[in-house]
Amino acid sequence: MEGVAFWAAAVVAASLVGMGKGGLPAVGILGVPVLALVINPVTAAGLLLPVYVLSDMFGLYAYRHAFNARVIAILVPGMVVGVGVGWATAALVPVWAVTALVGAIGLVFALNLLLRRKGPVSPRPARVAPGLFWGAMTGFTSFVSHAGAPPYQVYTMPLGMPKLVYAGTSTIAFAIVNAVKLVPYWQLGQLSAGNLRVAVVLMPVAAVSVFVGLKLVKLLPEAAFFRFVTWALLALSAKLIWDGIAGGFAL
Repeated sequence: MEGVAFWAAAVVAASLVGMGKGGLPAVGILGVPVLALVINPVTAAGLLLPVYVLSDMFGLYAYRHAFNARVIAILVPGMVVGVGVGWATAALVPVWAVTALVGAIGLVFALNLLLRRKGPVSPRPARVAPGLFWGAMTGFTSFVSHAGAPPYQVYTMPLGMPKLVYAGTSTIAFAIVNAVKLVPYWQLGQLSAGNLRVAVVLMPVAAVSVFVGLKLVKLLPEAAFFRFVTWALLALSAKLIWDGIAGGFAL
């Protein structure tokens, strides 16, 4: 983990993670794919987890007054269960299959949002059973590949939360799940001393980027913000499908 190419990719990845924690949806998840251009994807995921956790601390401060407590209370138990399932099945479930499945879910959902008839849509209430299901999916896919955004957005986007509340709720929910992931990642050997040293160097970049993301969220009009969410979800889901298929054929 040295050289100009590695550090350039690492700085870009840390910036994306930070901006994602600042409230720009689906941006942070691009950190692992960017870093995976120069190192092993599993190593990239382990290296960036401490960066995610530190960025979460700044994100929690930035959105301490803007979140939906009910949505968090519904999602987090499912997310924790999902992390546990991911940990228990880490040696059994192929990452490429999970990646492709997550991409397919996100793609269908984003296309439905983009192709449906225009007009006002009544926000859905935050129901417990769907929230526990999508929370578990979020925790599982977040554990496997830091790709929890698509199932999370399937549940939260129809709730009609204001953009700052949406961003704050996302930041807090993923801060909790990332903290929970530290134990299994450590047990599985993905938090090596070398990874932690590199993560410490990248943390200032991520911390500054949190507030860059927050500023951009505040500047974007509400409608433009959610259009960005939808298109980001579409692009991300297409990439996940591609990565999943490529991983399957590489076996």
